[in-house]
Amino acid sequence: MRALGGERVEQAVADAVAVLRTATERDWEGPRAGRLEWSCRHTAEHIAGCLIAYAGQLAGRAQDAYVPFEMTLDDGTDNEDVLQVVETTGALLAAAVRTTPREVRAFHPYPFRSANREGFAAMGVAEVLLHTHDIAEGLGLRYEPPAELAKYVLSRIFPHVQPGPDHWRTLLWATSRDELPGRAPVTEWRWSNNLVLPADRLTLQGVTPAAAADLAAGGDGGFEWLGDRGPFEGTRQAAGMVLKAYRAGVHRPEFGLFVLVRREDGLAVGAMGFHGVPDEEDKAEIGYDLVEGARGHGYATEALRTLARWALARDDVRSLFATVDPDNAPSQAVLGRIGFTRVNQDLDEEGLLAYELPA
Repeated sequence: MRALGGERVEQAVADAVAVLRTATERDWEGPRAGRLEWSCRHTAEHIAGCLIAYAGQLAGRAQDAYVPFEMTLDDGTDNEDVLQVVETTGALLAAAVRTTPREVRAFHPYPFRSANREGFAAMGVAEVLLHTHDIAEGLGLRYEPPAELAKYVLSRIFPHVQPGPDHWRTLLWATSRDELPGRAPVTEWRWSNNLVLPADRLTLQGVTPAAAADLAAGGDGGFEWLGDRGPFEGTRQAAGMVLKAYRAGVHRPEFGLFVLVRREDGLAVGAMGFHGVPDEEDKAEIGYDLVEGARGHGYATEALRTLARWALARDDVRSLFATVDPDNAPSQAVLGRIGFTRVNQDLDEEGLLAYELPA
């Protein structure tokens, strides 16, 4: 899965500026930008401000808050100059995305207080697409970005939104800007960067729908895997489950798939996650696997302890459930070390042992 963040930022900026440049001689201070309270001019400046802020977060590796700076424009800056600032700040964000290592995360409040380079790229593209739409609506211009840009945003920071046949219309609907046949109007919205859970030697990195699609299709999901075979087959099957839930509109990223990434070298050593959201009894089923070269080092135990502690601290999870092959003694030992106990006397319909861990 090739990293496309920098390219997508550049593409979004170039497409937006090309449209807005046809109206630089008009008044941007008077007209409101679409449904916003801001003027078209203020909204254009806001785009540039977001792009430079995201670049600053990545470049400065900010961890606890936004880097405390703001962008101001010189007196006498006209509309054409504002677009040049948008182009410049877009180039800075694209450069920051390209030069930031994959493992780096920086502060962003929604919803888990951090984002990686792909998340900041997607947020930057979203700012450009949505606010260019607002400005174009205020100025009476026709604007429709390439469909792949809207899909890029939806599949990375809108994992909870069911995709539709028209990615751009779906994004407008998801951000309260348009109606979508068959779906209720959206009155409140926020995008969602992937969840990352820290462990001692690992980080558990939430898989986005974009990464899940790549893993299910035989790709690497944007991760560098230990060994030369890539992820184990169970990881690809779990990614397929995430993709199926996303397409059905029932995916909740906190109950999705997590790739286990080793801190010492940034290599992915396996995956762990849920089979879906908790059931009517607030029970969530969990599964995991490791690549062959990572087995026997305690990684599964460490990751399961971290994920179980996080899940059972929630109000909507009362117990965790897992099944394992009766011949898989190492996996049974992992469950036992965490505190899971066997709950079936006989094998289930699929010939598996069942284990449960209550809150």
